[in-house]
Amino acid sequence: MRVFRGTDGRRSPAGAMAQLRAASATHLREQARAARRRAALLLPLVIGVFLVNRYRMSLFAVDAPVRLVCALALVGLGAWFARDLGRAIGPALTKRMDPGTAGTIGFLVRLVFLIAALVVALRIAGLTPRTLAVGGAVTAIVLGLAAQSTIGNVFAGLLILSVQPFRVGERVRLQAGGLAGVLEGTVTQLGLLYVTLTDGKDVILVPNNTVVSAAIVPLRQPGSIDVRARLRPGIKPSEVQRLIEETVQTPTRTPPEIELEEIDDAEVVMRITAVPETDADGPKLADEVLAAVDEATKSTNGSA
Repeated sequence: MRVFRGTDGRRSPAGAMAQLRAASATHLREQARAARRRAALLLPLVIGVFLVNRYRMSLFAVDAPVRLVCALALVGLGAWFARDLGRAIGPALTKRMDPGTAGTIGFLVRLVFLIAALVVALRIAGLTPRTLAVGGAVTAIVLGLAAQSTIGNVFAGLLILSVQPFRVGERVRLQAGGLAGVLEGTVTQLGLLYVTLTDGKDVILVPNNTVVSAAIVPLRQPGSIDVRARLRPGIKPSEVQRLIEETVQTPTRTPPEIELEEIDDAEVVMRITAVPETDADGPKLADEVLAAVDEATKSTNGSA
């Protein structure tokens, strides 16, 4: 059994993040399996639409209505197939790259297939390549003007993913006029529109445009204290929490974590981890954690 707790008795941010990522990975794999099954069923339907359009005159002796129906059906099936294809390749992308990068590539795959389905559907509907080119150019201009900020964030997000000035899990400091000063936090997600930072319990969404124009200062994470304590049976995690609360006075980035690793008739094994605010406080924090463990050992020996 694994228990992630902070000194206040609540689940620590690191433990909650680990459990959330594990649950998200399981849900992603389940979605991918279902998406692969749906994509396998949709592919024959897409082929069927092309065959109906190809032999429409011999089958129905009607031209324009059948072409229109086939075009609409292709758009719907293409959008559905693109969505399922993006979900199907999600786990494979996540294994090979950061979650933010994997999500961006999955979105681009869906977008490319959707645009391809739309172009083919318009061609089936009877529009010439010249008409498609002119209409596409006009549409692109209108959409570009209407969504200038959004498109700018998307391109900035692609730039961040390609240059990689920082990675998920690193702590950074951003300084720019758009931030009204300095912003500091741990990177938890790289998205198409926002970079997500966490600072304690606060979640901060920073637009990609702002990140690209900001001065980025990577912050090195101080060395963590990792103690594996073997205690006699009878001591409770809540008792260890109480001792840590009484003993540890050094400021830490997050509340110290207590993880129950093993328990049997002979001993209880707990792992205690903590990260100081600065490297200079590392030795002092280690002394305080060891003092709390020593006190817990004395209490179990005394009770035995």
